[in-house]
Amino acid sequence: MHISRLIAVGLLSAFLAACASSNSGSVYSREDARKTQTVRTGTVESVRQVKLEGTKSPIGTLAGGAVGGIAGSSVGGGKGSAIATVIGAVVGGIAGSAAEEVATRKDALEITVKLDGGGLLAVVQEADEAFSAGQRVRLIENGGTTRVSH
Repeated sequence: MHISRLIAVGLLSAFLAACASSNSGSVYSREDARKTQTVRTGTVESVRQVKLEGTKSPIGTLAGGAVGGIAGSSVGGGKGSAIATVIGAVVGGIAGSAAEEVATRKDALEITVKLDGGGLLAVVQEADEAFSAGQRVRLIENGGTTRVSH
């Protein structure tokens, strides 16, 4: 019985990792398809490596709490087991939340672009394309989202 619960929690954790959204310059949502976008051009002034923080949803906390509660319930007997279950669930929830944030953290770039018409913009996006100072780029804007592209 305990093994099946652990497998279920493991599958839930894998599902969580698969659901993490993308901040890539190359990934569009379904809603972005067939919408007009504004394109501006410029030259990369600088590129700085940064990190995108991971997600902080209740899923990591719940999964960790379930695992911690299951582990705690196997300790002791009677009231001791109940107390260990609660402590295990709380500690597991905290650990699950932290694990989710670390597992979904991503490398990113802060790309500063001098626009052809004047002005300077900085865009942060996932580090799935390489950019370097002096490179000509396009800034693609749609609503509140801006992407840097070659």
